Order: sequence, then structure tokens, then C-alpha cells
Amino acid sequence: MNSFAELDSENQIQLLSAHAWTVLASYDIGTIASVESINHEFNSTFAVESADGTRYALRINVNSDRNLANANAEIEFINHLANATDLNFATPIAKRDGSFVSCETFEPLGRAVVSVLFSWLEGEELGDEPTLEQLDQVGAAMAKMHEASLGLALSATAELPPLRDVLWLTKNLLTGPNAKLSDAAQSVVGLALEQIDKAVAALYVRDSVRPIHADMHGWNLMWHDESLSVFDFDDSGLGLPIQDIFTAIYYLDTPEQDAALLAGYASVRPVPQHSEFEKAALLLQRRLILLNYLFSTSTAEHRDMLPKYLEESLKRVDKFLSLSS
Repeated sequence: MNSFAELDSENQIQLLSAHAWTVLASYDIGTIASVESINHEFNSTFAVESADGTRYALRINVNSDRNLANANAEIEFINHLANATDLNFATPIAKRDGSFVSCETFEPLGRAVVSVLFSWLEGEELGDEPTLEQLDQVGAAMAKMHEASLGLALSATAELPPLRDVLWLTKNLLTGPNAKLSDAAQSVVGLALEQIDKAVAALYVRDSVRPIHADMHGWNLMWHDESLSVFDFDDSGLGLPIQDIFTAIYYLDTPEQDAALLAGYASVRPVPQHSEFEKAALLLQRRLILLNYLFSTSTAEHRDMLPKYLEESLKRVDKFLSLSS
């Protein structure tokens, strides 16, 4: 049989759907009427409907390297925010044994994968074209989360990864012995990573580390009845508010959108101090983390993005290095 990464999306989803039924057997949610794939990218998400009409979302961590302790921390982080703020989140659903995280072997990958079941969020994802009103709410929600997460104490079985590392602790496939880039590309990307690391080091001197979402883009945000909900904390880690802010801004297209998110944030707490160079460093860091991911992903659709994404990334690296020279 072909390796999982070599299968097309349809066949990958078919295998994951069978795994989803196995995972769901651990939950006391009644008779399951249907399990339907609704998203198959970095992770794979299935809409689950029980016979009484109750809906859930099951996330299976296909490409994520998060372990059980990381997933436990994610659950504790979400539950803390739900109790400490007026914000809306997808609620983690407990299994029969009271735990929230499944870690079952998925034979096509030859390893155990983490899965978590959440309550269903009504509405539509903000997607790639959020309105300025929505972005104002995103900024305000992020600021409330930053206020609430400072000083959060996790249990002994929970651990969030630190986000100080320039590639956020993912295996470096851009430079060094495992690099997938040409020697010329490695040279310039390596210089950019050095400059980004220096910029991030300076930011860490000026602010306090806390749990952050680290992936608040439009496809992880739901809009319903003029209200925002936040979900998918799989990338959450111990980092700085400014890292969260510019990770979100990376996905926006216009200065007006950037300004709306920052204005919403500033309505709750001051935007952390940063220079234009530090802003550029954080934006490029996000792109290089995503580029690094594209070299490792098992998702066919994402692998197809790699040539154009690499070409544009190298252009942005050159532009960034011109700022630092």
C-alpha cells in the first residue's frame, strides 16, 4: 500500500473517517448518525452528528506533532479562557473516563495521533475576507485572551511548547543537515532566520511570556449573530502577545485590515511596543514557519502549493534582508 503521504485527499479522508469512528467509541454521545469530513488540511476535522441531532467537531491531528501533554494543556487553556472571559469558544467534550484527549494508533501513519472532540459552533468562518468590524472584534478578543492567560498555571500532565525558537520547535527543513532548499536559498534564508532570532530576542526582553493562541486567522474564527467565536488552539504555546498579533496580521491583505485588528486590541489593552523592523521580522517568521511546514506535510493540496510559495518566500527574504543591512 502507498504511504499515507502519497495518497490523494479522498483516500486519506477515507482512512481518517474509519479512524474517527474508532475514536468516537470512547465518548458517551449516544448513537452516531453521521461522520462527515469538513476540513482536511494541516489537521483533519469531521462533523459528527448524533441520533438526537446534537452536532460536534472531531479534530484529528494528522500533521501536528503535538503530544498528549500539549493537548491536555490546550484543553486547560481553553477552559480557563472560557471561565475568565466573556468570549465564545468551542467546548472540549469529555470521554467516558473523564479525560478529553484520545491518543490512538493510526496505522497508515504508523504512529498514535491525538484527537479531541469539541462542541459544534454555529455560523460561518471569517475566512480570507473578514470585515473591518469583524477584525475589530478579533483584536479585542485577542487582547482579552492575553489579559486572562497571564499567570495561568497548568497541571502536572499539561505542557505548552515555548515559542521562543525561530521555527517554533518544528524540525528545520530550510537550513542545515535536513534542508530541502538549494545552497543559495539556504544562505539567504539562514541570514534571515538569524535576523529574525535577534528581533525576537529583543521582544522577549520587553514583555511577559504567557499562553497564546498562535494561529488566530480567519479559518479559526467563527461569526454568528454578530458575535465571534475562537477555535483550534492546536498551535497554542508559551509566547508573547506581539507574536500572536502579527501571526494574525500575516493573513490580512490591507493596511485598513491591520489597523482594524490593532484598534480592537488597543480598546482592551495597549498594543505591545515594537519597531517596524520587529514587525517585519515577525511577519517573515510566520511565512518561513509555513514554508518549513510545506516541506513536511502529508496533505497533497498543501504540497502542491510549495513551488509558488517558495518563490514568493525567497522574494520576501531578499526584501527583509535589505531592511536589515
